[in-house]
Amino acid sequence: MLYELAKLTLQIGATPKALPGIKAYAAEGEARGRLLGCFASEIGELNKVAVLRGFSDAEALRAERKRTLESSNPFGCRDLLTHLETDSYAPFPDLPPIETGAFGPVYEIRTYTMRPGVLPELLASWRAALPARLKLSRNLIVMHTIDGPPRFTHIWPYASLEQRAEIRAKSVSMGVWPPKGGADHLAVMTNGIWLPTEISPLK
Repeated sequence: MLYELAKLTLQIGATPKALPGIKAYAAEGEARGRLLGCFASEIGELNKVAVLRGFSDAEALRAERKRTLESSNPFGCRDLLTHLETDSYAPFPDLPPIETGAFGPVYEIRTYTMRPGVLPELLASWRAALPARLKLSRNLIVMHTIDGPPRFTHIWPYASLEQRAEIRAKSVSMGVWPPKGGADHLAVMTNGIWLPTEISPLK
């Protein structure tokens, strides 16, 4: 399974107007991939929507990217769209495919730009750290880019911001998080809190 995470910057206040078009675009007959999540930014950069889709293989992902690039109405909301970023991802080894369901409603989407050449070390450190961390709360996915600058993104659902703070503090106090070698592997860190929209299969 491969993934695409598209981030749409919209005109101020335009998110509700954009959602029907996004839903229709992802469901069109020629569309490839499966809509997994559609989130609106709550804390961090505002007026943004994140669209997470899953693809069976690289060919399907490339075909859908081509469709988006050649579309006169990408994501069905061209008139409301001011900027579009689309990134392709592969999951970290041994992680199950994303399942949809009600796991939130608070989703943390965190992305790191990696230093060049560190992906093998990073994969090893996360493989070692994740089992203990997953005993504290669910992870949706950890994935690295397969095009563009070397980055990786991890997504965590929580019942509330308070639960997120409590679990993060507990993981640090227990010494199980963060994975070892972070400062040696990472160059830039960005983070945001996102809420599922009405069209999102992930709630």
